Amino acid sequence: MSKIKILWADDEIDLLKPHIIFLEQKDYEVVAVTNGYDAIEEIENNFYHIVFLDEKMPGINGLDTLVAIKKIRPELPVVMVTKIEEEPVMNEAIGSQISDYLIKPVNPKQLWLTVKKHTEQKQLVSEKITSLYQQDFRELSMTINDNLDIEGWKKLYRELVRWELELEKSNDTNLKQILDSQKSEANANFFKFISKNYQNWIKNPDSAPLMSNKLMIRKILPLAEKGRPVYTIIIDNFRYDQWKTIQPLLTDKFHLLDDDLYFSILPTATNYSRNAIFSGMMPLDIEKSYPNSWVFDEEKGSKNLNEEKFLIEYLRKLRKNISVNYQKITSLEAGRRLPDQVNNMNGNLRIIIYNFIDLLSHVRTEMEVLKELAEDETAYRSLTYSWFKNSPLYETIEKIASEKCYLVITTDHGSIRVKRPSRVIGDKNTTTNLRFKQGKNLDFEMKEVLYFKNPADIMLPQPAISSSYIFAREDYYFIYQNNYNYFANYYENTFQHGGVSMEEMMVPIVVLEN
Repeated sequence: MSKIKILWADDEIDLLKPHIIFLEQKDYEVVAVTNGYDAIEEIENNFYHIVFLDEKMPGINGLDTLVAIKKIRPELPVVMVTKIEEEPVMNEAIGSQISDYLIKPVNPKQLWLTVKKHTEQKQLVSEKITSLYQQDFRELSMTINDNLDIEGWKKLYRELVRWELELEKSNDTNLKQILDSQKSEANANFFKFISKNYQNWIKNPDSAPLMSNKLMIRKILPLAEKGRPVYTIIIDNFRYDQWKTIQPLLTDKFHLLDDDLYFSILPTATNYSRNAIFSGMMPLDIEKSYPNSWVFDEEKGSKNLNEEKFLIEYLRKLRKNISVNYQKITSLEAGRRLPDQVNNMNGNLRIIIYNFIDLLSHVRTEMEVLKELAEDETAYRSLTYSWFKNSPLYETIEKIASEKCYLVITTDHGSIRVKRPSRVIGDKNTTTNLRFKQGKNLDFEMKEVLYFKNPADIMLPQPAISSSYIFAREDYYFIYQNNYNYFANYYENTFQHGGVSMEEMMVPIVVLEN
């Protein structure tokens, strides 16, 4: 690596000779000038890694020099090193994108630390994260193979996501591959955990984790009874790692009260999980209670048209005096109108369904350009962050932040990047979802699925007497015999949902307030 090159502009540069010598002894190259004009000329003609700048210099002052430098090299770190302590000067420097502000007399080691912070931080952070992950690797491996309970799985998944986000700051691709391997191993064991326990959770709800059908009564309705408005934003198909990616944008405006995970029911698909959220029921009970409102997978038409009706009826059964305002955003135009509409929302419980992430995952499957933009989890998170920061939803949340309220961020299910095809045979009425199948006389690889011959065992509706359900394990996806190789390649590495994985089932339920 070439030497770090520092430009130092100060009209009393001779008095700073000891500091320059100290930096040169640390193997930095320092070029000194005595005025702003010379500093600007140096930046125009030569490459520097960082600039030290005095404020009071003859001809052109430090702040004006800073502005000129930023026009030439916007990304260049510029540090003000000056005797001036007045707040207006500091504010103007910060407003002009100063990187740091040091008050003279300055210690040589202060300068050294500042140079390191602004020129070597990425490398140092990468090295430290690499070291910490290597230390944590053995403990993670032991935890993955431990006999975990519900809370143990939630804790492990949080830790795996934390390391995913941390390793994005590292340059070590080998470590990222090792973590991917650990996550795959964890998902294999998570599948065993779900296979062993899921049916018992449905039969004995007291032993179950918080699941879709209990989300409203356990997490959301108690807030609505406290007197403040509760804005509940359900972002369809929103994973825990995506929440952690956008979290800083929200905790900048709200106080975080609760950052939890709940378990989506199976199938991890909107028409099952989100209807369960709003009705407080499992799908079989919804179908029995509202036979004209439940739409089977093979039937045409939207399968989530009755959410508001389900919720109002649920509140009536609970005898809750909670007024509801319900908005569903399924198009770009509706999203654009949302920021202007949010101030007109009333009621104790103000619900916003936002379908963008689900739409993104499905469109990504169809469009080559989006496949490239979101080729893996890191890119998918980045795309989510970029979308959210520039979205009408974020603008809406900024407006909500001006109101004394609770803000709930949650989802109906997550998704997983699928990698391994699994052959399946069904009839024309078999569901088209790549991660679960419901149909008659299904033929499949038993070792690659979670199979329920009797859907009532897990409180799922049964369109026909011989209908059964299969759920893909880990990162498998179902492909029919016809054109098997074509479709296996077409859907490989796409984000899908409906099956059994940590990413699909353990999803965020977050409560904030202001």
